[in-house]
Amino acid sequence: MRTLAQYCLENGGIVSPLIIPSDFTNGTSLFNPSVFVDDDGTVLTIIRHCQYTLYHSEKRNFEHQWGPLLYLNPENDISLTTKNYLAELNDNLKIKRVYEIDTKDLDKKPKWSFVGLEDARLVKWEGRYYICGVRRDTTTNGQGRMELSEIDYPSRPLKEVSRQRIPAPGKDDTYCEKNWMPILDKPFHYIKWSNPVQVVKYNPEDKTTVDVCIKDFKEDVTQNARGGSQVVPYKDGYIAIQHITYLYKTPAGRKDADYKHQITVYDKDWNVIKQSKIFSFMGARIEFTCGMARKDGNFLISFGLTDNAAYIMRLSETTLEEFINE
Repeated sequence: MRTLAQYCLENGGIVSPLIIPSDFTNGTSLFNPSVFVDDDGTVLTIIRHCQYTLYHSEKRNFEHQWGPLLYLNPENDISLTTKNYLAELNDNLKIKRVYEIDTKDLDKKPKWSFVGLEDARLVKWEGRYYICGVRRDTTTNGQGRMELSEIDYPSRPLKEVSRQRIPAPGKDDTYCEKNWMPILDKPFHYIKWSNPVQVVKYNPEDKTTVDVCIKDFKEDVTQNARGGSQVVPYKDGYIAIQHITYLYKTPAGRKDADYKHQITVYDKDWNVIKQSKIFSFMGARIEFTCGMARKDGNFLISFGLTDNAAYIMRLSETTLEEFINE
């Protein structure tokens, strides 16, 4: 399978690693970055860091007796703890400056082993910068909800100044809500689900979430596609990237998964008008995107590889349209 990274490079694009000095990370995982283009053209990215290293049996060989996917943790910390860093990029998509987002003023003692805001998408709504991802450390059973965290960029030090936990619409009785895709030009709106398309709006004043649009299920639209990037205005509609998880058992009977992605184009009324073929970024089995932006006739797409590396690519709008239409 030809990967999107290969397609990008073959057509004059850039694929650049996002590397934070090990003084910040102690050499452990960087992955699942988001990307955003500010009003002045500055390219910003949120990079997720965890204090583990993931081992995955990518070739389905050398599976461990405890399974094909293992988290290698420090002896004194077996949690999966996330920190987030904001970086400013130069024209070649290399990091110019990077800042850890200080959350300690709002942090509470975690009640679950997955700690911190995971896979945070960066948005700017009503003049304020937010990162929005899932948090699972507020309950003893790991119930996940999207959280909206305002950050005081460009102030230094960079702090989280508010935090709101977003309920699901209706009864709010689901176990885990995650990977809602924020709509860049519609404050506090998200695509919650992909087929049927479900658009929701969160109200920061009364802390409620309501359905804005629910479409009918479509047989010709990919089923079980989950959220990924932000939803980016494009031409007369929108464009976004979603992930699809294929679960299966290994020869030893252990749970494993492949993560693939697909680009979806919507009209202004949230009808799906086009989907790309299902693809891999670099050919790994575990990949994930939570970032997409536009700048100067190009798309920027950020993604993580096997929970161990963060990348950003730049390819022209024409190149991406050709990929979608293949």
